[in-house]
Amino acid sequence: MQIDSTTRSQLLSLGLGSSDGMSWNASTPELYELAIMRGEAQVAEGGSLVVTTGSHTGRSPQDKFIVRDAATENTIWWDNNRPVTRAHFQALKQDFLVHARNSNLFIQDLVAGADPAHQLQTRVICENAWHALFIQHLLIAPKNDQGFAPGLTIIDLPSFKADPQRHGTRGQTVIALDLTNGLVLIGGTQYAGEIKKSVFTVLNYLLPEKGVMPMHCSANMGAADDTTVFFGLSGTGKTTLSADATRTLIGDDEHGWSDKGIFNFEGGCYAKVIKLSAEAEPEIFATTKRWGTVLENVVMDVKTRKLDLNDSVLTENTRAAYPLNYIPNASASGLASVPKNIVMLTADAFGVLPPIARLTPQQAMYHYLSGYTAKVAGTEQGVAEPTATFSTCFGAPFVPRHPSIYGNLLRDLIARHDVKCWLVNTGWTSGAYGVGTRMPIKATRALLAAAMSGKLDDADYRTDAHFGFAVPKAVEGVDATILNPRETWADKKAYDAQARKLVSMFVKNFDTFKDHVGSDVMDASPQMALAAE
Repeated sequence: MQIDSTTRSQLLSLGLGSSDGMSWNASTPELYELAIMRGEAQVAEGGSLVVTTGSHTGRSPQDKFIVRDAATENTIWWDNNRPVTRAHFQALKQDFLVHARNSNLFIQDLVAGADPAHQLQTRVICENAWHALFIQHLLIAPKNDQGFAPGLTIIDLPSFKADPQRHGTRGQTVIALDLTNGLVLIGGTQYAGEIKKSVFTVLNYLLPEKGVMPMHCSANMGAADDTTVFFGLSGTGKTTLSADATRTLIGDDEHGWSDKGIFNFEGGCYAKVIKLSAEAEPEIFATTKRWGTVLENVVMDVKTRKLDLNDSVLTENTRAAYPLNYIPNASASGLASVPKNIVMLTADAFGVLPPIARLTPQQAMYHYLSGYTAKVAGTEQGVAEPTATFSTCFGAPFVPRHPSIYGNLLRDLIARHDVKCWLVNTGWTSGAYGVGTRMPIKATRALLAAAMSGKLDDADYRTDAHFGFAVPKAVEGVDATILNPRETWADKKAYDAQARKLVSMFVKNFDTFKDHVGSDVMDASPQMALAAE
């Protein structure tokens, strides 16, 4: 499409003076074709595009910087975010623009946010055609009658190499955010997730000032207009559990919560597909064989073009990017009612947490600020020891403001709308990783269905001795034994020791937040004295 005069003027103002070599708002078929013609991608069986991202097969959080200036000095949580000076950023911008002028560029004008009241008009300028296709899938096409004046511009140049001395970076890779002027510069990485998460970081900065809660979560809605939000880190089941054929999918990763309800930030999905199966996740599996889906680092037979979703030779972080409407029961509007249920997902590899627990608003804030899950170690020395991971707000790398800002927003919204909160463990039962087994997905789905339908409202509960939350004693269709983790362990003393260990990790991690929350939230924390009984 020919660049119009308004856009040309905006690009000139940015410092991109020529429209030669620029593709503006190319369609999905055009970008698909260009990605193949330019040797950026290969076509797999079914028509998906397979790309590789080189040495960067995931995000580079150590290379992400925020400009420290008068506007951000007292608003950014600098303990969690790396600063870059205005002078270093200006030098980086200057060199980016020089590099961009010598490149063929693909420009996409999109919006982030399905709610018109809170949309962020976003211009993404890419060096790769497949990156433009990726972000076209992930964000939302603006309506034709909208005047476009980007509040955020992202320049994405994978071939650009930063100079640590000149640009204040750690190495040649850089993700630099100028929040004051709405500009993001991404260089030295082919991983497309950096573009998506830069938009999310900017929204996390802007929306709290409007009283809107930005959330790293999936969301779905039942036939009774009952919305459920799923918080969770990678590997906890956030995408899998929200893609429920009996409910409408609002989105799989990023949402806002205003007093009007929930709205998706995105228009697509970015699903992890390692070991994906048609039996366990049929809707997501089907997208890997759809025309136009972008598959990152998925192994493919170059002759037959068949995919091997089980092969992790390139990375465990294989991904599929596709439009939301590739999921049969996805919402067309990206809008939903105020949630009736909040689910905080954790994959507890210690085997301590119950498969479901009901949280008070104070406990919900505590666990939201904790952002706990557990990962399993590698097996180089034949040892598989779980490692606790605490990522505040279930997304620390994307949190520019202090977590208490988001925690207080969440607590107030929960109280205002009387939302039910649940902690769901999709991790291990009958022992820790290496001894126990993974929580049955069938049981998890049954417990979630009971919670969302209201069947657990009047259930008989016990109080967990270690964490103080309420755990149902029995749920129809679920083996009652797994509801009490201690009873699933053959060695009860080993369970008690493991529980004390996990409690101590929670307590230590929360030290950084204790001066920023009320006494009621601190009272909701796990108690070492109880855990020692």
